[in-house]
Amino acid sequence: MTKTVQLNPVGWMSQLSQLEVNQLATSTSAELYKVFRNCCLAVLNSGIEQDDSEALFETYKDFDVRLIRRERGVKIELINPPEVAFVDGKLIAGVHEHLFAVLRDMLYMSSKHRSFEQDVEETNIITHMVFDMMRHANALSNSEPANLVVCWGGHSIKKDEYKYTKEVGYQLGLRGFNICTGCGPGAMKGPMKGAAIGHAKQRIKHGRYVGISEPSIIAAEPPNAIVNELIIMPDIEKRLEAFVRASHAIVIFPGGVGTAEELLYLLGLLLQAENRDQVIPLILTGPADKADYFHAIDQFIGDTLGAEAQGMYKIVVGDAQEVASELVDAKNKVLQYRKLQGDSFNFNWRLKIPDDFQRPFEPTHETMAALNLYLDQPASQLAANLRKCFSGIVAGNVKAEGVKQIQDKGPFTISGDEGLMQHMDKLLKSFVDQGRMKLPGSTYNPCYRVDL
Repeated sequence: MTKTVQLNPVGWMSQLSQLEVNQLATSTSAELYKVFRNCCLAVLNSGIEQDDSEALFETYKDFDVRLIRRERGVKIELINPPEVAFVDGKLIAGVHEHLFAVLRDMLYMSSKHRSFEQDVEETNIITHMVFDMMRHANALSNSEPANLVVCWGGHSIKKDEYKYTKEVGYQLGLRGFNICTGCGPGAMKGPMKGAAIGHAKQRIKHGRYVGISEPSIIAAEPPNAIVNELIIMPDIEKRLEAFVRASHAIVIFPGGVGTAEELLYLLGLLLQAENRDQVIPLILTGPADKADYFHAIDQFIGDTLGAEAQGMYKIVVGDAQEVASELVDAKNKVLQYRKLQGDSFNFNWRLKIPDDFQRPFEPTHETMAALNLYLDQPASQLAANLRKCFSGIVAGNVKAEGVKQIQDKGPFTISGDEGLMQHMDKLLKSFVDQGRMKLPGSTYNPCYRVDL
């Protein structure tokens, strides 16, 4: 028996002009509709911890979603939606909001920016797109400046690591900080959950738990249940730019290749001559017994990008309160820097992001093999290429299109400088041995081969 549910628009999407409705009605190509449908399905499974998009799609093959045009906007019609999204027959309010966030970002904003994407010779066009999407999502709040902490870390982490991420989030919440993560499970959920408790104790009624994802990730990692602001950027590069431009500090917990990708992206930017004066507090932290993990990351950074990159972050192990206290002190430096430069408190316009960090990297067997992974290049450029390499591994691990490539053609080949490949192989093996590539209980078959 077919079940259908019609949803009235909420939030910003509740009032659209007739022109905007027309744009929505004509914006959905077959491929874009498929992505839109998959993202809606992921949102309807919010709180479900899994990283296998194929399994999710297979379970709900009879699910579909349609747009119904109305004079003042559009309704969303769900066909055979997952029961997990309902309580006593009524759709969970947060899921309802997130579905219209998907509509906003995947269809409305995509249609709006299509003309920009045809002419992106200047990087400020891409930055404008990122800003415009954040603005339409109402994510650039002016109420409390310099209090958004971006937390990066693995979706597959141990219980003690997850508990520690909650403790850090709790200490941040007690100090009035809001949290932004990749919106999935593990180290993306823990800080939000901890901050929610901290906010409740401080009677902060409007805590922000911002989740920034992208289409090929969200289906493999549905939003966790704490996210109350969902933003879906068009690709990983714009997602990373949104993180760093909206952040006032960044905390990195233990993780795998995705976390390494994020760290390399930020370090690559900070190594740019134009960004040497930037004030972006960066702390790597985890439980006390994870000191070896951070030593391995630090060693890899030193061996590849050098001592200057190592000096751009601080490592704190086993002390959540120190992490939060460090960020309280750093907050004043961030505010002072933004005031001195005349920059926005809530969007770092002054940060220089080169073209190579903004252009989408499409991981294929050919592009992965062609990456310049040699040490005889500027550290910032090497960071950009290493970031692409790790991004490709993420795609092969969890993104539907990447997984299919590996199934069809076998593992990606990673090759380059002999010493660099040894460092890469050592780091990747440590991620595999520590179970950081897939969720617990899953069997991991490497999607890559390091050419030593």
